This record gives sequence, structure tokens and C-alpha cells, in this order.
Amino acid sequence: MKKLFTVLLALVPFTRSIAQEITLTSPLRQVVVAPGISPAETAIAISKSFQGRPYVAHTLDGNETEQLVVNFRAFDCTTFLETTLALSLARHQLLNEQDSVQFDRLFRKNLTKLRYRNGTIDGFASRLHYFSEWLVDNEQKGIVQDVTRKIGGMQVSKPVSYMTKSTWKYPQLSDPSTLQQIALVESAISQQSFWFIPKKRIKEIESSLKEGDIIMLTASRPGLDMKHVGFVVWQNGPNGEKRAHLLHASSHYGEVMISEEPLADYVLWNRQFSGIRVARLKENSPQNLSYKDARRIN
Repeated sequence: MKKLFTVLLALVPFTRSIAQEITLTSPLRQVVVAPGISPAETAIAISKSFQGRPYVAHTLDGNETEQLVVNFRAFDCTTFLETTLALSLARHQLLNEQDSVQFDRLFRKNLTKLRYRNGTIDGFASRLHYFSEWLVDNEQKGIVQDVTRKIGGMQVSKPVSYMTKSTWKYPQLSDPSTLQQIALVESAISQQSFWFIPKKRIKEIESSLKEGDIIMLTASRPGLDMKHVGFVVWQNGPNGEKRAHLLHASSHYGEVMISEEPLADYVLWNRQFSGIRVARLKENSPQNLSYKDARRIN
């Protein structure tokens, strides 16, 4: 029987641990999830517990200097993904289920590793803003695997320039040095080809998608690589047919939710998207974060 893993999602330190539960102090309601056998199963259980939380953009940009932001009250699509993955990885790295302090440190270590280039916070430009780079960086870290080619993707390339051409959206880019760093990132991405599934072919490859797969929706607009991100969940439709849906933080509906329509239809009907890329959380995601390593995170 799966043990219940209790997390009272927190923005402040832990205060108590009971039996097989881990409890964090927070004004938020308590969320109880049953961890899965794999990190991907646990990620879906945790992400489903966030359903109904509001969508709020730019929650990482409220500080004068770049620092790790932990926010369980509201998400955009990226913070929803990263927070869920960091919680799941910490759950599977935890040696002592009663050690709430260790869990908090492992979670923060994982969140930093997922969100920043080489897992190091070094200013605004060190954050993995483009999902093309996020995917490559986290694949190199051994956390995820890009399976798009394997399940039938086609190879393409696309120049990226969205941030440097939309500097008014990013006050941090008023610093010439930061702007130059982002320009170099864009140049590197633009020179790399990648694999993607065109929107008209998603239904063809749907059976290859697994529960918990990370879906990155490629952008139709010039200069931008990916527009949105979420998880695959399988659900029964009105006629009993099981279809892949998208579990995501939706800006359109303003909350974390599961798409009413199957993923293939959701992408096909939306002009903002050209297709998808698919990543899979590795079954043997890095387990080398010891308690000693985790203690280095404040």
C-alpha cells in the first residue's frame, strides 16, 4: 500500500513532523497526496492537488536581485511545472520520511537546479528563460529526457529573439550586460535544430505519450520557441475512450486545471501553437543529493 505523503505547502520553515507525514507551516490548506512508484507518478499526484490555484504571471520578478522564489499560492505555467517537479524529486530523494527539514532543503536544491543554468543563481540571465535551453540543460543534468524524436518528431530549426525584441517586458534587460547575456543565449538556441510534433500529427502519436510526460507547446509566432507547458494526464471521454489531456496552469482560465478537450484538440484549435515537444522525467532521476549537499541550501 502506498504511504500517504502529507505536505502543508509552505513559504516558511517546517515546524513539526508526525509518523509518516511531513507537515510544513503555511496559511495554505493541507494537501495530501499518495506518492507514486516513479517521480513522474508522484509529480502528477502533486500537480493534481494544485488544481484551482490561480494563474499569476511574473511571480519570479518581484525582487531587485535574482533569488530563488518559492510560491505555492499562485503559478504561471513554468513555475507550476518546476515546483511540482522539485517536490516530486525531493520526495524520492528523501531517506527519512520524518525529516521535514531535509525535505525542505532538498526541494529548494531541486528547484534551483531545475530553474537555473547549471543549477547556479547568478543574476537574471542565469535563469533558464527559454524552454529550448531549459530542456537541454535539464537533460544534461540527468533529470529529464527529450523523447520527441523517439515518438515520431520531425527535425526543424527556428531563430529565437523574443526577449531582446521585447525588452519593455523585461526591466532587467535595461542593464546592457544582462541584455548581452540574453542575446548570446538566443544566438545559441537559434543555431540548434530540434525535434517537434506538428499539431496535425499529435493524435497520431498520442498512444506514445505517458502519464506525467512534460508537454512543451511550440509557438507559432516568429522569434519564440515555446509558448506553454504542462503535464500529460489520461482521462476517459464521454464515449469512454481514454485520451491524453493537459494538466497545466492556464492563463486563459486563470487557474491550474486539466484541459476539457484532449491535448491533440487543445493544440490544434489554438492558433498560438504550432505543435509540441515531449520530455520524460527519468525513472532514475539524480539521487546524488545527499543530506550533506542539501544542507548547503538556506
